[in-house]
Amino acid sequence: MGRLEGKSVIITGAGSGIGRAASLLFTKEGAKLIAVDRTEGVKETVEQVRKAGGTAEAVMADAGSEKEVMAFIDKAVSAYGRLDAIWANAGVSGGLVPLAEQTVEHWQEVLRINLIGPFLAIKYSMPHMIKQKSGSIVCTASVAGLKAGASGHPYGASKAGVISLVQTTAYSLSGTGVRINAVCPGLIETGMTKPIFDYAKQRGTHEKIGQLNPLKRYGVPNEIANMALFLASDEASYVNGQHIAVDGGLTSSMPVTGRIGR
Repeated sequence: MGRLEGKSVIITGAGSGIGRAASLLFTKEGAKLIAVDRTEGVKETVEQVRKAGGTAEAVMADAGSEKEVMAFIDKAVSAYGRLDAIWANAGVSGGLVPLAEQTVEHWQEVLRINLIGPFLAIKYSMPHMIKQKSGSIVCTASVAGLKAGASGHPYGASKAGVISLVQTTAYSLSGTGVRINAVCPGLIETGMTKPIFDYAKQRGTHEKIGQLNPLKRYGVPNEIANMALFLASDEASYVNGQHIAVDGGLTSSMPVTGRIGR
């Protein structure tokens, strides 16, 4: 049996990158999936899942819209009879606009998707899970929510907010049997980080991407999906209220240029 055998799962941001990798991995492990994204890519993700023998339905929706979040959560419960796990993974980078040039509207849009989106996923999924006395909520934060230097200001602030939201929600769910955790990816090759990789390729420095972490490399979507799979599964039954960095060791140290003690 798979690690998510028979479980009803929602993944947002499933149209590409980490969300697509997770959709394929979760359904391979037996999950019945509602894949959500605001782009047409979510349909391709579901086609890939079905070709691999998995069970999934595609929903085009905005993860930062209250009405649309309510609808896709209701769809999961209606289609599969329950909701066992939700991964609030959808997000936007917000770019690297200089602080003095950032607008209130820019901040509001990044926060709407990256922080209010996870809040809505939590708010509308937890009643179903509390009723069942079990469930796992996973949110995508970032190393940018832990330390400066990894993103623009609104993105970093939004991901720090996700970490705080996970911590405070864990206590709001005390005694319910419902767990909540965050994954904090480091530099992962996805559509969101494509400009970084494209720029490095143009300069001929592609091999240097990720050199600041102890593994000396960047990550790939499946490495984040594997952590979320663990958190969504019963294997993580005693893991709650945590933010787990999957970053090659980047946040394990103060900045260093060489090997300490060598």
